Amino acid sequence: MAEEFVNKANAAAFLSAYNKIDAQLRALYNFGSGQSFTDIVRRCAEKNAVVRRYEDELAEYARLRNAIVHQSTDGRVVAVPCDEVTREMERIASLLTEPPRIRDALPEKKVVSIEAGISLRQAVLLISRTGHSNLPVYDGRRMVGIVNNRRIIREVGAQLSRGQSVDAFLSETPVGDILDESDMFVYYKYLSENATLEEVLSAFETNKKLIAVVVSERGKMGERIRNIVTPADLVHISRKLEDFR
Repeated sequence: MAEEFVNKANAAAFLSAYNKIDAQLRALYNFGSGQSFTDIVRRCAEKNAVVRRYEDELAEYARLRNAIVHQSTDGRVVAVPCDEVTREMERIASLLTEPPRIRDALPEKKVVSIEAGISLRQAVLLISRTGHSNLPVYDGRRMVGIVNNRRIIREVGAQLSRGQSVDAFLSETPVGDILDESDMFVYYKYLSENATLEEVLSAFETNKKLIAVVVSERGKMGERIRNIVTPADLVHISRKLEDFR
């Protein structure tokens, strides 16, 4: 009797998690009622890092769900999800419906920034001293760009190719003069503090040129940067998702 109770409890919990996932994916990506769960999972795997990670498991769980729903007779549960599978299904449902967000899951780093009017020489010295290779640049209270090693080396290389003095260039050129607005759309991704860890992973997976995700209050250009997420943080993020309950 106790075993039957556990079987029914597991089946009910499993189906509840399944239905939450199904509803969430349909709502997020505007899938109609006529599309199967498995088809939705396959399509969402192209867009969502969490679904992509658990794509094969979800396809297997869809078959288990069908067995529970369509093969149970007279109140008996024919197909029984074990405790481990039930917990995993509930965990995936939580990841999709109540996902861990940047503001809660990632510790804020000390963000080293500079003013647009300081010289490139000072910026290089600051990068060397702090080890921070992505420095947000501010004009007053407005963030106007990010200077990084790549941009500085490119500009120094251009000076060398023209036979001009690198020392004078570094001493006399304000950081703001070498910023290229296109860098912010090619090498960086803005996200708000409320964005999910899945969005962080997706940003790096979809743009192989991405240097960092920059986090501000609303994810809008010009806002003060509160955190910077680099590829070095991805292992920590993956571990957070794996341990999420």
